[in-house]
Amino acid sequence: MVLTLAALGGTPALAQTGGILPLVSVGEKWPQPQETYLIRVAPPDAGKPLGLEVYSPTFNLADYVDGRRGAGYFGDELYKKNEPFETTFTLSGPGGLIAERRFSTNREHTWESLFAGGLPAGTYTLKVTSRGDGKNAFALRTAAPFTLETSDFSVNARDTEQTPLLAARLNVPAEWVGKTLSVQNYDVDGPQEAETWVVQPGGQRVNLTTSGDGQTAADRFTLTPDQVGEWQVFIRVLPTTKQYSNAIRYSFRLNDQPVTARVGGFTPPEGLKMANQLLVDVVDPQGRPVPGASYTLVGDSVVRPALPAGYLPVSAAIVAGSGNIVSPGEIRYQPGYTKLRFVARPPEGQLMVDAVAVYGDQRLPLPGIPFEVAGRTLTTPATVALPPGDYPVTPSTVPGSTFTPPVPGHVSDAGTGKVTLEYRVQTELTLVTAPDIVNACDVTQLTATARTEFPHRLPARLKLNLPAGWSSDYPLEQPGEFSSGAPLRLKVPVRVCRSDTAEAVLAPLDLRTTGQARVRNPGGANVTRTVQGGARATLSKNVEPSAQGYTVTLTFTVDSTLENVRLLDPLPSGGSASAVRGPLNVQGPSLAGVNPRADGDTIILTRVIPGTYTLTYTLLTDQPVDRVVTTPDLDW
Repeated sequence: MVLTLAALGGTPALAQTGGILPLVSVGEKWPQPQETYLIRVAPPDAGKPLGLEVYSPTFNLADYVDGRRGAGYFGDELYKKNEPFETTFTLSGPGGLIAERRFSTNREHTWESLFAGGLPAGTYTLKVTSRGDGKNAFALRTAAPFTLETSDFSVNARDTEQTPLLAARLNVPAEWVGKTLSVQNYDVDGPQEAETWVVQPGGQRVNLTTSGDGQTAADRFTLTPDQVGEWQVFIRVLPTTKQYSNAIRYSFRLNDQPVTARVGGFTPPEGLKMANQLLVDVVDPQGRPVPGASYTLVGDSVVRPALPAGYLPVSAAIVAGSGNIVSPGEIRYQPGYTKLRFVARPPEGQLMVDAVAVYGDQRLPLPGIPFEVAGRTLTTPATVALPPGDYPVTPSTVPGSTFTPPVPGHVSDAGTGKVTLEYRVQTELTLVTAPDIVNACDVTQLTATARTEFPHRLPARLKLNLPAGWSSDYPLEQPGEFSSGAPLRLKVPVRVCRSDTAEAVLAPLDLRTTGQARVRNPGGANVTRTVQGGARATLSKNVEPSAQGYTVTLTFTVDSTLENVRLLDPLPSGGSASAVRGPLNVQGPSLAGVNPRADGDTIILTRVIPGTYTLTYTLLTDQPVDRVVTTPDLDW
């Protein structure tokens, strides 16, 4: 066979043309306990099929056992007959284990899929470990645009193919100029076994030092600008070899720090079918691929979806092949051609937003109120699907109302949060009395008006409370609705017989206001008394409305000194309660001994001297104004 190994996985032009197995994992007595390869997934390539495949992962007992080499030898060697040997391939990444396959012995070379799915952006590690006294040769490849990289790896060189084996491709960037690149090889077993070299940019071949048995040889290069580009590392088994196959380790260092080169790539022989291929789809309930989702493969039979944070498995299905569905998040399958599908849903809940008008003790639904949540503008009432979290809700303003910014709505997975926008309605109540000054028991008109700028209709009831001495033959209540531009009014003609204040009440707000009407002065009365002997006295009475009842003023003038003067001042009679005279206040000559006291309808003055005396008191009565003024009299 004419054989060429490529470093770019899955690219036909760079793949080998035969079934050579260029990589090797040594089970014992090897300074490198496991082979490690890196796979980098750039953000633009996240989710693309990785296509990680291996050719001949098992140990082929027909190759070389107990010193015998069979026909079609590829390089597997078991040094102790009938002892177990196995190789494990483990793919892991930032989130942990992704796939792990363990292969033992058989008598054929098979082509296996290790991991076909896509992966999130990140760096992934493929480790190959063998257990047993021997070595297992294999080949690896990935789908474009992915590659396998390593700084330390082992290759398998065979005497049956004495053509150059391209072991690795190393890219030297311009930033490395002036630094020292070291290319090391281990355990070539001397120059009679094989030759190894690098081809630098421009095609220049530079031979490398051949390492001895169990030894390392290093070639150091101080990099120059003309060496920037791709370096190719080759090895060729010489006709003078004494070995059927030879495991050799290469290492790459830049200023003594590991740097990676690209390895891998193979073309399986014609007619060879893939022995085990697993295809896994992870989709949402609508059948769309879940971004960033992948799967993990445990052993040869267990598959679990690897979901982005918060996603939950919904169902699992075996599209092709056979196996058992353990749960929506696990399938056990039989190796072969298998296609599985997992359905997962993103974490999602609901947020319900409604609005109410806080109006007295009522909460009135408000449809059609715009609000913003999670960058969307909606109107109440609305229920919006959202991932779990806390979401501020921004209400729009409604004329004639105020609101307090609500607490953010909390959304849990499969749960429904709720935010209620509360608009506190602002209203105005007025009561107009026209005219507000009337003659006793004349009629005035009371107009109560409820207003608001709130655009939605509000149910209400207007009521008038009239004081004693005010009366009306018309209803004192008015039910109805009011809103912006449509006030609610109650007009009532009222007969006013005394100065007082009416009250308007707006239900259900219990909003109250007052309106006053004043009755013109109810007037007064006077009396003059002259007694034989020359004593002369005059008494006048005046009544005025006050904030509390009426103020009564008695003006008494006398031209002689008198004892026990009796002022007759009848209190108004009738009504629901007896009239009450408040405390007496007297102003007059300071030398008089007035000492007033009330006895029923009579006010007694103990002793007066010539002069004028003014007596005032507050009269409390529910009699109309035209019956408040009574006629006074006097005697002594």
